[in-house]
Amino acid sequence: MKKIQLPVVTLIAAIFFLQAAFAQKESENKDESEGFIFTDEIRLNCTPVKNQYRSGTCWSYSGLALLESELLNAGKGEYDLSEAFIIRTAYSDRATKYVRFHGSLNFGGGGAFHDVTEMIKEYGIVPEEVYPGNVIGEDLFVHGEMDNVFAAYVDGVIENKNKKLTPVWHDGFEGLLDVYIGEYPETFIYNGIEYTPKSFADELGLNIDDYVEFGSFTHHPFYETFILEVPDNWLLHEIYNVPLDEMMEIIDNSLIEGHTIAWGADVSEKGFSWSNGVAIVPDEEKPDLAGTEKEKWESLTSKEKSKMLYSFDGPVKEKVITQDMRQEAFDNYTTTDDHGLEIVGIARDQNGGKYYIIKNSWGAEGHKYDGFFYASESFVKYKTMDIGVNKNTIPRNIRKKLDL
Repeated sequence: MKKIQLPVVTLIAAIFFLQAAFAQKESENKDESEGFIFTDEIRLNCTPVKNQYRSGTCWSYSGLALLESELLNAGKGEYDLSEAFIIRTAYSDRATKYVRFHGSLNFGGGGAFHDVTEMIKEYGIVPEEVYPGNVIGEDLFVHGEMDNVFAAYVDGVIENKNKKLTPVWHDGFEGLLDVYIGEYPETFIYNGIEYTPKSFADELGLNIDDYVEFGSFTHHPFYETFILEVPDNWLLHEIYNVPLDEMMEIIDNSLIEGHTIAWGADVSEKGFSWSNGVAIVPDEEKPDLAGTEKEKWESLTSKEKSKMLYSFDGPVKEKVITQDMRQEAFDNYTTTDDHGLEIVGIARDQNGGKYYIIKNSWGAEGHKYDGFFYASESFVKYKTMDIGVNKNTIPRNIRKKLDL
């Protein structure tokens, strides 16, 4: 048999062709993207992730998370403060206000960051170990029955046929709080010292008046305060209104100066994926699959499904968020007071995209980022309802405009 010898150039070309074909085949057998790769630029100290479980009390968790971080930042050590104490005192005050408004006020387990600061100013605070709030045999909060019972009680007070209120109706409500959350801790021992809730708050040394809230909406004048019109703002609390770029400047400056932020946001967007640990606002609109028949959906291939859903396989082009887009979403109820969280840092993806590191209150076990997630700059611009910050971190030029 005659031996055929290929030219060296032809042989090299053949090798490259085979390598390219193999690489293409390998690429077809694995994900098209390497996924999100985040590099933390700022990551501030904070207390461990907690789990609100089956309760609508994210506001208490996020508000206390900020204050616990402030204690860490001030060198006072790590504290685990009682969400249940804030929930109890807020429910008590809310019941009084609800009855005085003849029921024309939202009543339930939801709330806002300022509920935390206002309750601490009025009643103080206690450690978690003193008042965990789990007295119904559950390890974590399960508030479904409790919320319904509380609502039925105050509605019954309003609708009673006595033509006047009894002087003990609120005592009855306090009794329900005792049963479902625990008796009010008038005094307690912590680290060998006896405290009241007020004296313990004084011991912490936080100036609650240092904490203020901001939003960014065009239906009220900028650089003035306004009552944020959301159902859970039962206190009718006022927040400061600033342009979008200045709200983002406040967030960034707070983090740069070493202070975390309480973040009220809407996480009901299709671009929010807890399992993937990211929140984005993709530029491409995708159809709403809420009405898709189950059988039809299950018959689709993975490739077909990926064309119908937002991809979380890696960074994508995101919408450019404007002040008008924010306002339209708020006006049309597509941005609502959905969830309270804590912003603890800034990160970049592999393409240089900017993200904020968010501490959640849905537990850490089994989660991709141990209870934290990454929200893109676009998502934060678009879906922020309001923020709670230490006013001493607000840029000087903005403080001057607000006379703060």
